[in-house]
Parts: sequence; structure tokens; C-alpha cells
Amino acid sequence: MCLLPFEKTKREIIVKKESISNKDYGKSPKERTTEELIKYGVVNINKPEGPTSHQVTSYVKDILKIEKAGHSGTLDPKVTGVLLIAVEDATRIVQTILTTGKEYICLMKIHKDKPEEEIREAVNSFIGKIKQIPPIRSAVKRRERERTIYYIDILEIKGKEVLLKVGCQAGTYMRKLCHDIGEKLETGAHMDQLVRTKAGPFNDTEWYSLQELIDAYEFYKEGNDSELKKIIKPIEDATSHLPKVWIMDTTVDSISHGAELNIPGISKFHSGIKRKDPVAILTLKGELVALGEAYLSSEEMTEKDMGTAIKTKKVFMKRGIYPKMEFEYDGNNKNN
Repeated sequence: MCLLPFEKTKREIIVKKESISNKDYGKSPKERTTEELIKYGVVNINKPEGPTSHQVTSYVKDILKIEKAGHSGTLDPKVTGVLLIAVEDATRIVQTILTTGKEYICLMKIHKDKPEEEIREAVNSFIGKIKQIPPIRSAVKRRERERTIYYIDILEIKGKEVLLKVGCQAGTYMRKLCHDIGEKLETGAHMDQLVRTKAGPFNDTEWYSLQELIDAYEFYKEGNDSELKKIIKPIEDATSHLPKVWIMDTTVDSISHGAELNIPGISKFHSGIKRKDPVAILTLKGELVALGEAYLSSEEMTEKDMGTAIKTKKVFMKRGIYPKMEFEYDGNNKNN
């Protein structure tokens, strides 16, 4: 089974301190209204062939009658597939998808006939770490970069056409990969068609076309929001690939003001967190409070009772949703 690195990771939840969230503050992402999702959600669009990623993002803005939207990584106009678009107050979340693994279905055409065994051998030799120089027409500086190919599954070989499923590190150029495979075969090769089937935790099992979004929004205006709520997902869905730390209600306000997360404010956390890992900080109701960088590993969070656990990088929760908690300071300790 073809899995990206984060899909292989199995995490357990470690309880540091039992706590119950007060129902009077905040709400579970599943309980958000359609209006709230339009202001703070993400859409997995099946990008059509033709428009640029920027144009598709603009179409989504027009359909939903919103002012802001951002996408999770450029696809060439001819390329189709998964394009995550975050709307309004959720736009900054796309950064978490830009650096995650991607999967593509690629139709490669080799320029001369080759035995199937040689084709398979050449293709499989590119699994692992490879060197690439970005194409001339690219948005980044043209210098050699190392990228990782997590897997290549040869779905079909029919003459000079080779259908591939490729899981790769963000920033891998599929057009260049096909070219390099062609050089390995000493035949030449080029990418003929490309579909992105995964971008981080979003995939082709639950993507929607622009027309489906248009229809769902029309139903919504007529009073039926069921289809639109299927399409627009809570912002938290864009963090499902990240390890998480859940904090107590008394800690939420300080984190929403940008404070670092100290151990006394943690209720539970995922196993397997390593220092410097990106981490999603959630309320006990599952609401995204902030993104941060782990200052301690899971093992260290388990062992220690004091100190900074997570350095807050991006705050998403608005201030005032949870009450400010006043702490008595005794000169010996600090709390969130």
C-alpha cells in the first residue's frame, strides 16, 4: 500500500492531566455553522485543466462571495487534481500543506521502445533520495536540490506509455522526474499527463469540482446547507497530519495572545513528538488555537512538570473566546 510518511506514523494520546472543557466557551469544529465555515474553513477542489491555481482560488472567492482565499501549492494549468483552498480567516493554514508530501498519477511517454523489465528497473532506481535542478520555467532558483521519492508504483505499461503513481517530497518536479527516467533509459521521455491525488491529508477520495461548489452554494442560498457543509471542512482538517497537543481551558487565552505553551497548561499530547517538530495546539473541544514548534519531545513532556513545551509560531484562535485566567504568583512558579 502506498503511503506518505505521515500516513505511516501511528501515534498514541498521552494524558498529562485529566481535564474537562467548559461548554460555555468555544465549540467543537463539528458544531460550526455554515456561515462560520465560510469564514474559517478549507475546500478540497479538484482543479480542472486550463486555469492556473491562482485563477481557481479566485473562482472560489467569487462563488462563496468572500474577500480572501489562498491555495496550498501551485499546479500548472494543464495539471489537474487536489488543490486545497483555505477561505477568509483560515488562509494562513495553507503553509502546513505546502511542505507536506504529495502524490501524483503521472502518464509518462518514453521516446523509444524498451523492454518492460528495463523500464521497471529504471523507474524503481529513482525511489529514495534524488537530485533535481528545477525546470527553466519555475518559481524557484535553479540550483540542484535533494528531494525524496517515497514510492513509485507502476500501474500500467502499454508500449511507450507508462502510468505511474508517485509519492514524493514537496517541491519535487514530476516533469523533471520523467525527463531523468528517460535519460536513465537512454531513450528520452516526457510527462504527458499529471493528476495530483494527495496533498498532505487531502486526497482524491473527497475532492469537489468548482461546479459542485457552485451548486452547493445555490442550495445554501435557498435554505439547504447540507451539501455546502460537506464541501467546506473545518480548518482543523488541514492539521490532521500534524502531531497535536491539547490544552486546558485556562491556558487557551494566553496562547491566543502568542504566549509559549508551558507544561502545566497541557492536558494531553501525542506520542512520537520530537524536538523542533511542527505541532498543532488544540483546545479540549478540538479547536485549533495555534501552530507551534516542539521545544520538548513527548518523552520529555511526560517526565517534566515545568518548563516550555511548545514555542507558539502562528495563532489562529481569536482572543476572548475563552476567558482570561488570573493566577496567583508565589514567586516560585509560572503557569500559562
